[in-house]
Amino acid sequence: MKKVNKEKILILTGNYGDGHIQVAQALQDAMQIRFPHMEPVVIDFMEWIHPYVNHLSRFVYLQAVKKFPQVYGYLYQKTRRQNALSPIIKTVFSTGIGRMMKLISKVQPAIVVSTFPLAAGVMSKLKSYGLIDIPTVTTITDHTDHSSWIYPYTDQYIVGSTIVRDSLIQLGVEEVRIADTGIPIRPQFSQSMEREETAKKYGLDPHMPTVLVMGGGGGMIGDGSSTVQELDQLPQPAQFIIVCGHNGKLRMELSEKLKSSKHRIYLTGYIHDVHELMAVSDLMITKPGGVTTFEAIAMELPMLLCKPIPGQEQDNAEFLVRSGVAIHAETSRGLTERLSQLLDDTKLLQSMKENTKRFHPKESAFASLEVIFATFEMNNRTSGLNICS
Repeated sequence: MKKVNKEKILILTGNYGDGHIQVAQALQDAMQIRFPHMEPVVIDFMEWIHPYVNHLSRFVYLQAVKKFPQVYGYLYQKTRRQNALSPIIKTVFSTGIGRMMKLISKVQPAIVVSTFPLAAGVMSKLKSYGLIDIPTVTTITDHTDHSSWIYPYTDQYIVGSTIVRDSLIQLGVEEVRIADTGIPIRPQFSQSMEREETAKKYGLDPHMPTVLVMGGGGGMIGDGSSTVQELDQLPQPAQFIIVCGHNGKLRMELSEKLKSSKHRIYLTGYIHDVHELMAVSDLMITKPGGVTTFEAIAMELPMLLCKPIPGQEQDNAEFLVRSGVAIHAETSRGLTERLSQLLDDTKLLQSMKENTKRFHPKESAFASLEVIFATFEMNNRTSGLNICS
């Protein structure tokens, strides 16, 4: 039997926070369902370009954000619009042209999709030097805009909302090059799930008020265990699902400290079936990452946001609160007070749930793929090539 050569789609991502990886995975999963004649190739951009320093630079970045959030926030806001500092930062970080050319030569992609801003920068630089003529698409993974995502040789941008689209236009991007499909999320978040049956799978009570606590891949909410312990002061009995992510130390610590909690506690580490936990929850407490919050919107799950880091998290929080799908708590004590109010106010929770339906996020990955393939086909038409599907 003759082997069919599939057109390859190179998806460049980066493990600096889980969002970039999750979007790349969502596109890969959706592609295998909707466009099986194409072959997605997902590459960690930083691991490929800087294999010897990637782990160190990632550690330094995450520690800097954690320990010096105000400095990070200042630099983020300072470079939101193009200014004298922006090109310097872009030049410092968009290195690795030689390694990138080796990857393109190896994969020979029909199109390149970037879910990580530095990857978009290098692809734009290659095109500016005339080294490649491959169509490029950038998927922005937050509910906000920033100059770090914007490059002159990007053919198409995929954004999460009309608000981000309008912001990009203000940054000088042509409207025709922006598609507001929603942030791509994995297809399982578009499924309808039966609460009672799913709750039983995890040993949960389907009739009890249930709060999902998510802290991102690092498993941290606010200042860690003290924030979660503060929730034990909640007057109403509730059921908490606490996802600790990769943070095994936090999981062990909470297991010990919450032994005598008056609430029902379900502790878990990193989990792939987050959509099932969202399906059995009435509310989610989380850090406002772009992808996790868009997944919650798809599952019609109201959110209580805790201590966003200055920068994109703060922007995300403002967007979600303004959209009526989330409420923001400034402190750990404020978190408990807000949670108590929400559990008592079923009308407000229902209103937040209804507001999630404005976004139509369930098909976002497939809608993004349509944009990607339209860009691919347009490039082939203009270059006079034939397309075979």
